[in-house]
Amino acid sequence: MSEQTCTIIYNGEALSGAANRPLIDFLDDHGKKLPHVCYHPALPPLQTCDVCWVDVDGEQVRGCTLTTQDGMQISSQTATSRAAQEEGMDRILNRHELYCTVCEHNTGDCTLHNAVADMHIPIQYYPYERKPSEKDHSNPFYTYDPDQCILCGRCVEACQNVEVNETLSIDYTAEHPRVLWDGGTQIAGSSCVSCGHCVTVCPCNALLEKTMQPDAGPFTAMPQKVKRPMIDFVKALEKSISMEPITAISVIDTALRKAEIKKTKTVCTYCGVGCSFEMWTRDRHILKIQPVAEAPANGISTCIKGKFGWDFVNSPKRLTTPLIREEGRFRPASWDEALDRVAQGLRAVANQHGGDAIGFIGSSKASNEEAYLTQKIARLIFGTNNVDNSSRYCQNPATQGLFRTVGYGGDAGSIKDLQLTELIVIVGSNLAENHPVIASHIKQSHKHQGQKLLVVDPRCHEMAERADCYLRVRPGTDMVWASAMARYMFDHGYADDKFLSERVIQVEEYRASLAPFTLEFASDITGLSVEELTTAAEMIGNAGSVCLLWAMGITQHSHGADTSTALSNLLLVTGNYGRPGTGGYPMRGHNNVQGASDFGCLSNIYPGYDKVTDHAAREKWAKAWGVSPEALSDKVGADNFQMVQEAYEKKVRAMYIIGEETAFSDADSTKVHQAFTQLDFMVVQDIFMSRTAEFADVVLPGCPSVEKEGTFVNTERRIQHFSPAMPPLGDSRPDWQILTDLAARLGHPWRYPNPGAIMAETASIAEIFAGVSYEQLVGWQSQQWPVKADGSSTPLLYTESFHFPDGKARLYPLEWRPPEEREDSEYDLLLNNGRMLEHFQSTNQTGQGGRISSLSPNWFVEISPQLAAERQLKEGDWVAITSRRGTLEVPVVITERVQGNVLFIPIHHGKPGVNGLTGDHHDPDVNTPAYKEIAVKMQALDHPPQPNPLPQHNFRYGQRTPLDHLPVEDKWQQAGYQQPPAHVKHPEKF
Repeated sequence: MSEQTCTIIYNGEALSGAANRPLIDFLDDHGKKLPHVCYHPALPPLQTCDVCWVDVDGEQVRGCTLTTQDGMQISSQTATSRAAQEEGMDRILNRHELYCTVCEHNTGDCTLHNAVADMHIPIQYYPYERKPSEKDHSNPFYTYDPDQCILCGRCVEACQNVEVNETLSIDYTAEHPRVLWDGGTQIAGSSCVSCGHCVTVCPCNALLEKTMQPDAGPFTAMPQKVKRPMIDFVKALEKSISMEPITAISVIDTALRKAEIKKTKTVCTYCGVGCSFEMWTRDRHILKIQPVAEAPANGISTCIKGKFGWDFVNSPKRLTTPLIREEGRFRPASWDEALDRVAQGLRAVANQHGGDAIGFIGSSKASNEEAYLTQKIARLIFGTNNVDNSSRYCQNPATQGLFRTVGYGGDAGSIKDLQLTELIVIVGSNLAENHPVIASHIKQSHKHQGQKLLVVDPRCHEMAERADCYLRVRPGTDMVWASAMARYMFDHGYADDKFLSERVIQVEEYRASLAPFTLEFASDITGLSVEELTTAAEMIGNAGSVCLLWAMGITQHSHGADTSTALSNLLLVTGNYGRPGTGGYPMRGHNNVQGASDFGCLSNIYPGYDKVTDHAAREKWAKAWGVSPEALSDKVGADNFQMVQEAYEKKVRAMYIIGEETAFSDADSTKVHQAFTQLDFMVVQDIFMSRTAEFADVVLPGCPSVEKEGTFVNTERRIQHFSPAMPPLGDSRPDWQILTDLAARLGHPWRYPNPGAIMAETASIAEIFAGVSYEQLVGWQSQQWPVKADGSSTPLLYTESFHFPDGKARLYPLEWRPPEEREDSEYDLLLNNGRMLEHFQSTNQTGQGGRISSLSPNWFVEISPQLAAERQLKEGDWVAITSRRGTLEVPVVITERVQGNVLFIPIHHGKPGVNGLTGDHHDPDVNTPAYKEIAVKMQALDHPPQPNPLPQHNFRYGQRTPLDHLPVEDKWQQAGYQQPPAHVKHPEKF
């Protein structure tokens, strides 16, 4: 459908363009500026600043409320409009002291400064008046200065209705209105999750990144004792020479700063949401992360890690030179010596024991191109399929469930579909902490569009608190309720018979397999009542569209593949695939865990999911790589789990690990460490001296994404390009260059000039990437695989057929298999575990610099109030948690988030960490360890209590203050408010 167009008359000039476009943006498209401050393209009209007045057909209207319609007659230059604009700005300047040349925020995107400059105001009508509140420094990442706050409410709207964290508010009726956190005046201790939305949208310097302070400009770092008199002198001077000369100087300052600041589009290096944004740098100093509305996955949204979690880039602990172990110690080495040593070590093992004695673990944080090279080295040079990535530990059970039922191992649709659907079902996913930007999108739809939310989880996290229906399920039993609900759909007329008859096979066989799965059986196994199960089933059955999300609470069990299959089965039974707002969405944990798998870092597939056991596929890849098919192994290789097992058994004799903290993240870490010590040769390529690197013979310093070029694939199959914001630190190198140089030393001089050439090679072979190219990924463009040769994406899968030869989905019969490890009379508790919002994995990145770790520096275990009373434990008491494999000591946090005999412990703290307790019991279908199945016993210890194991300033203690909109009407209804251009007695309130 073509876009509707219109022509408007603006200040006597005809302007043509898109209809139904916000007037301010429409004018900006034509190079024209309507003065405004509170308007933001990613927010609804706030109508708080009173600066954007225009005349429409003789009526005075705020321009931010207008969208373009054909024939509109608009003037911003009538005497009344101009006077109203200036009055609105004068009221703002009563609350905000302009000292722009020495202000950290004068970098080009200060909306207030730009509006003042555009309006050419000669003198402000109301003198600036200080406010009684002090600047708040209590948050580690940003400050709030009430003295500079203009009460526009952008931050409130972003927090309440974009992020939907619902922390910020403004009481316009207060004597001195200001932004409040949970109704209070301090950020620390409130429910603020430091997502940075408020800072991103603030139109002045009231909310400002600490990394911008004090050295964002040439004059900003001067001592306050020098700065303050200078400001006072200039403000006094304005009264005689007017504001314009001073403003002109600040405009020059802006231009000078913009010339020094580099803005680089990058993609987040943390979770799988795939947020993209600009990174603002001066040399190696990261000034700030600036999201943009055009970013395809996140828009202006960020989380604490994406917005503020970049201190690791310049950490003094970064690896900056190759290291070689000699006599039990590491010494620096040149790249030539280190790479020669790697080539010799790998070749020696291959010559003596064969290529299958070497295991390669690619990085789920490195680029697609680097994943491609990792598997190419393994397969082409060493003839082994022993290659894998961390998806083995999180994603593969979900992928297996999708392979069994619908054919592709990726999300069925896009984040957009999660906003369109009638019902969101979240299972085994702490979405608000692990994928917070996706959670924000869902919270928006739930809050404002009537979307329903069903959450099934043993732990009552934020999304469970918000849910219309929350089921606190017994851990490891989700397969049973999912199958019981599938039976319920058939038995109660909710099955989509037309969809099933036309698009699905094995229906009758599957339905017969559901005979044991009554609601009563499900209730007995899951601990949920029949009434609870019925309510949830009715929600699913009555929903016109359903999206189902799941994560490691499902996949990290001994039968995670079966449970993932059961969830996909349920969607098929109800016809919830192939339409907008439907489908299965397994949330990806790392920024490129999807891409590492897509581009071949799996033991059984080539890039694009060609099977290594398929003769035609092997011939295709052999031909593309210029070798005979016999040079490539047709045997499925060892995966991550098997490599470690075989290293323990001395079958695998060498390993090459890239960007993975295997020694920390693999199950049964005691056994892992022993396996690593038995290797003949080990190489680790990373950006820090990780626990894994400590076992290596050679350590190679790679680069984080901000120091190189490449692409990532996010959870919705979206391929995005990132560029280097700065050069590699020290003598570190981009991983793709390291791998290319190593291949040359092994007799394969591939000579890739850049990552784009690697992508071009992949796209020329793997059909699902046929139309992927860097030319199609410029700026904020992205592509979602499968990508046709013409470059067109597939945002929504299965609209016409499923990814099987006959084009039909399969309902996959299952039998209930209980967890491999369960509690008993001795080990009477279950230890659940997972991520926290503020940390990431082993904290090798988020632990640098101390700012993020200050929010929750201590390890702890969550126990329920009931269990605490039963065991006579108080907050901060120390306990020993003992599994069948090990023991750790931690203080307790008593919380309603957990219940009964189920505990919860974060995975991030301590080395070797929680995996000293986990075992090697695993999903037999995909070899994913059952991390979430730990039977333990708990013993109180006679240690002095740990005061506040979770610090009181942590956001989890906050109490949100929800608003459905910014209450600007409270301002308008106050005695004394008059609409501009009338003057008022108390401009500080209006």
